[in-house]
Amino acid sequence: MTKLFETWSLEREIVLVKVLKHRREKVFAAWMDPAALAQWYGPEGLAIDSHEADIRAGGHWRFDMVGHFEGKEQRFPNLMRFLEIVPNERIVADYGTPDPEDPDRFRVTVTFDEQSDGKTVLTMRQLHPSRERRQVVMAFGAVEYGQQTLDGLAAWLES
Repeated sequence: MTKLFETWSLEREIVLVKVLKHRREKVFAAWMDPAALAQWYGPEGLAIDSHEADIRAGGHWRFDMVGHFEGKEQRFPNLMRFLEIVPNERIVADYGTPDPEDPDRFRVTVTFDEQSDGKTVLTMRQLHPSRERRQVVMAFGAVEYGQQTLDGLAAWLES
């Protein structure tokens, strides 16, 4: 593990939480199925074009977020490298662009906490490389776009 991620700093963190009306096995399964991910993942107005999906510890998911702006298609390349997957409990990944030297890559940890009523509290924590980078992505809309992604998961689970 690199020094960048040895400590968890609140100055570098973004936390998103969503209560889902489904058991955690079903919620977790939506993250493990590449076809499902491509249907619900990402903010509103962007589609997912999945290129490679090996969703396991040591695997990766390479995809583009695709949108149309001012009549032109734009692609935003993404790469998620899975570091740890504990079934129905936790997914830990490094997230950024496919560039192996991406200085803005961040750590994401997704936890699945089942409640006694069968609902699941999904918590997605992002740890950015610096306080300044966190501020940049916050200004760009990271919280709103993250919530849209989790809303997409909720809608997909309902369908």
